[in-house]
Amino acid sequence: MKLSARIAVPTAAFVLAGLTATACAPQTSDNSAKKDEKSGTLRVWLFQEVSNEPKQKVVDRAVDAFRARHKDTDVEIEYIPVETRAQKIKAAFNDPESAPDLIEYGNTDTAGYVKDGGLADVTADFDAWAEAKDTDPTAKQSVTVDGKVYGAPLFVGVRALYYRTDVFKDLGLRPPTSQAELVTTAKKIRKAKPAMYGLAVGGAYTYGAMPFIWANGGELAEESGGTYTSAIDSPAAQKGIKAYTSLFGPDNCPAAKCAEMGGNDTVTAFASGKAGMAIGGDFSHAAVEAGKVKGKYAVVPLPGVREGEIAPAFAGGNNIGVLKSSSHRTLAVDLMKQLTGKKTQGELFDAMGFLPTYTDVRETAAKKEPFVEPFIKTLAAGAKAAPASPGWAQIDSSLVLPTMFQEVVSGRKDVAAASGDAAKKMNDAFGAAR
Repeated sequence: MKLSARIAVPTAAFVLAGLTATACAPQTSDNSAKKDEKSGTLRVWLFQEVSNEPKQKVVDRAVDAFRARHKDTDVEIEYIPVETRAQKIKAAFNDPESAPDLIEYGNTDTAGYVKDGGLADVTADFDAWAEAKDTDPTAKQSVTVDGKVYGAPLFVGVRALYYRTDVFKDLGLRPPTSQAELVTTAKKIRKAKPAMYGLAVGGAYTYGAMPFIWANGGELAEESGGTYTSAIDSPAAQKGIKAYTSLFGPDNCPAAKCAEMGGNDTVTAFASGKAGMAIGGDFSHAAVEAGKVKGKYAVVPLPGVREGEIAPAFAGGNNIGVLKSSSHRTLAVDLMKQLTGKKTQGELFDAMGFLPTYTDVRETAAKKEPFVEPFIKTLAAGAKAAPASPGWAQIDSSLVLPTMFQEVVSGRKDVAAASGDAAKKMNDAFGAAR
């Protein structure tokens, strides 16, 4: 979040009211390509960023380098919204004629896309690629299912706490060092500056909420023998849900405005000067730098429950994979390497703040830019992943967790009822994915 990730987002879970659950799409039939053409046009779908122009310039340079090696090949890049990726990519899996050759996808999507039969196995290509030996093991795991590799990592993403240095100085505040202090600091900012959110939060910002659940000892799900069972309604998880949802209200981020906000919305609120704090990723750096708060903010790890602890962050990030239906497999694999290689990842860091997945490139980036330090500290403290089940894509795209948060924030249900209902939906998705 984007993720992705963003994602998003990585990356991140973002919401559109009309998002179609992946389970509603027809089952994918065998769409394996019957040919491997060495010329023609390659189509690529990449995620649209909050501030996309810097990313586009890096991608264009990578494509130019690829074209220089393949004179008879053209490349068409389309930037797609993260919010509607589930239905668009699932449709592509079912319609090879209109499908792209390569896609950017969030690491939470890997297992589901492999189960859908959409991604090509590139294990041999990845293992023979010299640069791949320096890939962070966690990043490699994000493209691996049952020991086979289905793409190449593009960046790793974690979130930390962005805060306004000028606002904190004005109000005599210090960066919070515990979750309780984070909440009280947010409310102090809101009280002193009522036109500003203390901490921008979103009811649809799943990956911003997860650290509160994990910091309180909760888990999203538990795994036993390859089978996942929801744990979102456990007492510890409910404690984290209460901590996060306590930030919605007139004393911090009014529910009427914030309940529907996703990760991009909270970053945009901070970048535009409407929030004293926000939970943003390393990948949010470019958007914040391009906003009104440039030169007036800093970043620290998101605090845990006890003073001095770092809350576990979602280990996000995006990958690029070749579709099984691509009729240009050899060319597509070469373009995948170009788009995810060390040179491109280094340039994406410079342009966007995306953390490289190569350990040596990341070390160089950390020396170059001090803003990376809190994100690397967060990674080192122990980031966590979403459940590695094909069912997670269904849980994510059908907005199970955002619905749960929004039910609590709106007062429609208490935490126990909302988390219990969410657990049932999660277990249905895990069961259907077996």
